[in-house]
Amino acid sequence: MAVSARLEFRVSPGHRVMIERAAELAGEPVTVFARAAAEERAERVLRAHEATTTVPDEFFDDLIAALDAPASPSPALAAAGVRLRQVVAHG
Repeated sequence: MAVSARLEFRVSPGHRVMIERAAELAGEPVTVFARAAAEERAERVLRAHEATTTVPDEFFDDLIAALDAPASPSPALAAAGVRLRQVVAHG
């Protein structure tokens, strides 16, 4: 991927030293290290935002009520349970 857009930011002298040291330890130029860190953070923030589903209050309340209600097996599940007991009982 060709990198052509420019993004600049200012940091405190202490943070600059920290970033330069980390880049050195990673064996990367400072610009590559800083760009990768910014891209990784942006991806995490976007994933967290996209993973959040917003629904109306009434929908949420109905969903919680349905989840809290006692479960009742479907006829197919009840039949499967009967067949399982028969197979287990008759080996």
